[in-house]
Parts: sequence; structure tokens; C-alpha cells
Amino acid sequence: MKAIRFVAIGSALMLVSACRRGGGYLEDHSAHMSAADLSAPRVAVQAQDQGNLNFPASDARAAARLAATPRHAEWVAIAWEPGSKDSLMAYVVYPTTSNPRTPVVVVVHEIYGLSTWVRGVADQVAADGFIAIAPDLNSRVRGGPSTTELTRDSAAKLIRGVNTSERNKGIIATASYAMSLASAAPRYAVIGYCWGGQTVWAHAINGGTKGYVGGVAFYGNYPYMSGQPPMLDADSMAKINKPVMLLNGSRDARIAANMPALDSMMKAMKKDYIGMNYVNASHGFLRQQDDPHFVRDSTAPDGRRRDAETEAGDVAATKDGWPRTLAFLRKNLGMK
Repeated sequence: MKAIRFVAIGSALMLVSACRRGGGYLEDHSAHMSAADLSAPRVAVQAQDQGNLNFPASDARAAARLAATPRHAEWVAIAWEPGSKDSLMAYVVYPTTSNPRTPVVVVVHEIYGLSTWVRGVADQVAADGFIAIAPDLNSRVRGGPSTTELTRDSAAKLIRGVNTSERNKGIIATASYAMSLASAAPRYAVIGYCWGGQTVWAHAINGGTKGYVGGVAFYGNYPYMSGQPPMLDADSMAKINKPVMLLNGSRDARIAANMPALDSMMKAMKKDYIGMNYVNASHGFLRQQDDPHFVRDSTAPDGRRRDAETEAGDVAATKDGWPRTLAFLRKNLGMK
């Protein structure tokens, strides 16, 4: 059993694991995902296959990457807000650096919750020089903080009970905790995926907390008013005062179709924004990368065939999108 110690940070009470290893808009983002993506099992790979170490590991390689990482990581349980008896669980990874103070990056999970893959992304963020912290925003709806990974189905069902206010509280609590660390600089950015990408937009509109510098939304839709087709909410978008970047795969047609309107509105409002829509890349391209993709094919023996075009598109999107993300983080967090 893992030991737990209590630490007081400011006015909030934190629960810290002693384990040492080195409301707003609400949208069900499963609507952006194909049936194949939602149901696809994780693909087995050889334990030593960690993939390209310059990028986050794919879903199939994340466990091997985490098992081999030289970086120190720990689980922490953080009060949702000062004085709260409820806590959320988060996974912190520390970089190897000579900098006396290091900026923070909050990594927000998909509808699948705080998965092994998301922890792998946090490990890569730390490898690239930042203190990375990935909160489990399902903590309250699952009954409390836990290091046990939920199944995809369970996480996707529970996450419908996490509204925008809860997301923002969780990110603020997580960022505040991380920035209070002795080795941290008082600055943070947010990156997120799918549901987490939409959370990046919501946090930008909310304004974050002191030290917030901007966010990167991977295939996460901007918040919009109810209706068909989605309508941008100009009043909400006008509240954004920090840089935002959206990285999407063109095969997520729902987001892709609305990116021109978003680009026009952000330019008209003179916001610091860039949007990339990668050809042949799918929703979830950073998670999938070159893990085997399949499409239905009645002529194939098992009724499906490899989708080499989408695999190539996801790899290409990763090779462009991750360096763009690092450049965004380094610029806005004041790192060379």
C-alpha cells in the first residue's frame, strides 16, 4: 500500500502520495470520434518498443515508455479548491534541468480519463523541459481520488457528469499546486485532447488563474451555442486574452468544417490564435500515430483492412504538431 502524507500549500490542504518513480458549455466529444476509434482495443507492441522519443508515445507504446522513463514522477491528491474536503488525483512528472525554476504545463485528458497514454504525454512534456501535471477530472464523479485507471467505457460515461465549472476548478487547483512547488516558476499553460481540447478553450474563456499564459487544443472544439449547425458565441470568444492554438485532423470533419469561421472571428477580434487542419489525419492523431488503423472492408478475410493513408496522415500531423506545441509553450512560458 502506498503511504500518504499531508502537506499544507497556502490555504489548501493537499494529500501527496509518497510513491516515487524517478455552468458553461458541455459537449460529449464522443460525437467527434468514429465508431472504430471509440471501440478500438489497444494494440499490443513489444515491451521494448518506445517509438520516437522526440514525440509523446502512441497509445500502444505508452506503457513501455513509462516503464523505461528516467524521469521522477509521483501521484498527488489536491483539494478542488481552498478549504474543500474533496480532492482530485493528479500525476506529476519532473524534468531533469539545471533551471532553478521551471514553468508548468497542465495536461488535460480525453473522454477516456487519466489514462496511461495521457501520463505518457505528461512524461514527454517533462522530457521537453517543463513540470508536467495531468489531473484526473473524473475524480469527484468516480467517488474520490484514485490511481486506478478506469476502463474507457467507464471513463466516457462518468465524464458526462463533469461540467465546465468543474473542469476550470480542477485546472486551477492543479496549476496552483504545481506552481507552488519549490522548483516551479509561477507560470502555466494548458494542453488538452478531444474533451480536454474543448476544456482548453473553456479555460481560455474563463481566464484561468494568476500565471496562466495560454493553451493548445488538440482536436477539441471551441465552445459554441446550442444549435445546428454550431454557432460561435462571440461574447465568450471576446473574453479570451491569452494565445490559443488548435491542431485538428481533417478527418474530424465536424471541427474542420467550422475552423474557417473560427479563424475569421479570432482574426476580427485580433486574438492571438492559430489553427492547423492536417490533411488525412484523424481525430486523436497524437494518440494513434502509427498504431494500426483499420477500416471496414467486406472483401477482407476479417472484414477490415489497414488504413495506411490515415496512419501516414496521423504520423505527419504528429511530426508537425508536437514541435509547434513545444514552440508555443516555450514562447509563452518564457523559455528559450
